Amino acid sequence: MAKYLAKRIFYLILTLFIVITVTFFLMKLLPGTPLTNQAKLSKSQIALIYKQYGLDKPVWQQYVLYLAGAVKGNFGTSFQFSDQPVSYLISSRIEPSLQIGLQAIIVGVIVGIIIGAFGAMKQNSWVDTSATVVSILGISIPSFVLAVLLQYYLGLKLGWFPIAEWGGFSYTVLPTLALAAAPLAESARFVRTEMVDVLSSDYIELAKAKGLSRMGVIYHHALRNSLIPLITIVGPLAVNIMTGSMVVENIFSIPGIGEQFVKSVLTNDYPTIMGLTIVYSFMLCVVLLITDILYGIVDPRIRITGKAN
Repeated sequence: MAKYLAKRIFYLILTLFIVITVTFFLMKLLPGTPLTNQAKLSKSQIALIYKQYGLDKPVWQQYVLYLAGAVKGNFGTSFQFSDQPVSYLISSRIEPSLQIGLQAIIVGVIVGIIIGAFGAMKQNSWVDTSATVVSILGISIPSFVLAVLLQYYLGLKLGWFPIAEWGGFSYTVLPTLALAAAPLAESARFVRTEMVDVLSSDYIELAKAKGLSRMGVIYHHALRNSLIPLITIVGPLAVNIMTGSMVVENIFSIPGIGEQFVKSVLTNDYPTIMGLTIVYSFMLCVVLLITDILYGIVDPRIRITGKAN
């Protein structure tokens, strides 16, 4: 297990290095600069600003300096906010993003498991058809479209929840529902498919022959065995929520890192774009690492394969 874990951590570090390198040089290829719209600044003032941020150095020196700082958690200073470290901007905004993302993945996966299980138990009935329709709608409707619909009907028309800004728990309900639709649909579809296969297995028939109750067979054998493969898609589901939260946070005016990322792109705030990209990539790698570890624990064959490689 230690060798398996060390290999996954090495891949995590290598992935982050590649992301930092590629993102840094892509930033240099973007048209314009953060000072493009600053017509009032003279050439000497622009030169001083470039010197202050180290932009007057050759690109390779900027890359080496940035890489050294990123290893220490120093992502530079924001162009958009005067003398504001990027690390502070991210740390002050990451809590709302994590809260909404965590709530969305929990709600989506749990409700999806329930819907998928009922669909499999009532195969080819109206319950199964309804579960399939919910799955199709959840996958087909983008999170930002669902966010606007929830804002209009549940927030504006019915007045059940606040439609924007950030306050107590009630402010998190609509964005959580908007982001939870995709993991709900994926979980329901996956569990339903897996559980239908499990229910037709020979050991299920054996469990019934031993006199186990229907709910006992469903819970102890069918459902538990159907949930094991679900671990493989939890990582991608979390990633979809991370990327989808950028637009959703902007729609609900949530002061999270997703909203900050959109603003940074619009203003060519290179250090903030870089810092947020690294943070998103790190979160993604950690989620995938946890998924690999859990799957290695559940299925020892994964660890054996990892050792063989």
